Amino acid sequence: MAKNLLLAGLLIAALFVLAAPVFADGNPHVTEAITHAAEAAKHGGMGHADAVVSHAQEALTHAEMAQKEVKNPHLDEGVGELKEAIAHGNQGHAEVATKHAKSAVMHLKEVH
Repeated sequence: MAKNLLLAGLLIAALFVLAAPVFADGNPHVTEAITHAAEAAKHGGMGHADAVVSHAQEALTHAEMAQKEVKNPHLDEGVGELKEAIAHGNQGHAEVATKHAKSAVMHLKEVH
């Protein structure tokens, strides 16, 4: 009886370990990058170029940290889009910066 319980416990533990990536919510830096990129896009839609820059920079920081842990072409594209959002936001081009921030969100969501 005890042997069967031990075996069942080990089996359940093994299944949990194997299924852990399925249950994981993804890389926390990617999650933060998505959150800030979405905020950048939201503020850009209101014409706030300075807020696009602020949120896009925070998103970029997290995305670059994630690149150290995750290799994914969508993450690389997201980083590029965030850099473009920052560049255009710094020039006061809120509309163009918003398009890049939205594109960054799209790519970063593909990393999850």
